[in-house]
Amino acid sequence: MKVAFATQDQQRVDAHFGWAQHLAVYDVTPEGYAFVEDFAFGEGLEEDGNEDKLTPKLAAIADCAIVYVAAIGGSAAARVVASRIHPVKLTQPDPILDVLDKLQNVLRGTPPPWLRKALLKGQERRYDFEDDAEVKP
Repeated sequence: MKVAFATQDQQRVDAHFGWAQHLAVYDVTPEGYAFVEDFAFGEGLEEDGNEDKLTPKLAAIADCAIVYVAAIGGSAAARVVASRIHPVKLTQPDPILDVLDKLQNVLRGTPPPWLRKALLKGQERRYDFEDDAEVKP
């Protein structure tokens, strides 16, 4: 599963989604994680109401299941969720590698329902109807 991090310094989750100068993307599995790509964004990101700044960010993380942020505005959160990406707001600037370690540990155990759903991003929905077969006496 791919995960993005809103960051200013490329080391910590320390950025508001709309104002982030970087979105660092990692691939995470229960066995480990690997850096995929860093998407850098230009100046003038602090303007409120400038929804155009979100379009390239959403395109950059389109194949991610989760984006970790320090903060995110309501309209940006709605657009992220509409893109089937789960935003996670952290309460303090956590190091990206620490967040990756914690996420990897959760994946090794029993992930909560929201994370199990995020893990299915990009996969075709499958239905097992065998359990619904009528049992004849």
